[in-house]
Amino acid sequence: MYSFPISYIEPVFRPPSEGKSLILPVTNGCSWNKCTFCEMYTQEQKKFKARKDDDVLEDIRRAAKAMPETRRVFLADGDAMVLPVKRLLKILSWLKEYFPALERVSTYCLPRNIAKKSIEDLKTLKENGLGILYVGLESGDDEVLALVNKGETYQSTVGALKKIKSAGLSASVMVLNGLGGKKYSEQHAVNSARAVNECQPDFVSTLVVSFPVGEERFKSGYPDFEPLDQAGLFNELRQFIAALELDSSVFRSDHASNYLPLKGELGKDKGKLLAQLSMAIDRPDEMILRQEWQRGL
Repeated sequence: MYSFPISYIEPVFRPPSEGKSLILPVTNGCSWNKCTFCEMYTQEQKKFKARKDDDVLEDIRRAAKAMPETRRVFLADGDAMVLPVKRLLKILSWLKEYFPALERVSTYCLPRNIAKKSIEDLKTLKENGLGILYVGLESGDDEVLALVNKGETYQSTVGALKKIKSAGLSASVMVLNGLGGKKYSEQHAVNSARAVNECQPDFVSTLVVSFPVGEERFKSGYPDFEPLDQAGLFNELRQFIAALELDSSVFRSDHASNYLPLKGELGKDKGKLLAQLSMAIDRPDEMILRQEWQRGL
């Protein structure tokens, strides 16, 4: 009987684009874990802790025996970049040694942890196999960021993304559609686009803010939050895309939380994406939209 080589502490999360990657946990949980919109790592077993080198190496060895042709590895959980550069380089060297076909290593990334690393540090990590960092901008609006206890600001996230770009690493930026609710929808859309424009990331994606276990945690910091309905989400997303001025960024809004899957390159596909959103708003019955039961995290 086949036994998967890595024993995970559930739940485990990864970006949609890492669906074919080996998920290698180097930390458990998230080093911040205070964002009120996020319940990914709130369970007791997901309390943050860096894993021991010996345990990580043993997982790599077992995975290499079971899946020697592995080409992509995603370093889990919430933010491997909290680890010191020396430890990250050690892990990257093991991956290179045990997976000769390896093409790319990626991880989630909190801006605060990029602030602790120099551009030269990041360049060294890139030279040793790190390829893509997934950064949760969530919102480019400081008022919204404070309400959801993100622990970051417009400037802290933009600064981190510029540092990543300067080091030659790819960045995938995530924005949460609906995070500001009805009250802050417009400024959330406009300022998020402003932040993305300033950084010109390689990839941009949007997810819909969701509360699978209820809104209690979220409303502790934002008690008068009023969620956007489907049309409101589409309007906000249209406003966001309309304000984007990107030279060449892959855009994805195809996460399972979205009602309308969208794909394109910005800026060349901007008009097409806006037209799709306008049709979804004006003539939703003519569009193939995800039903509630089809949506999730």
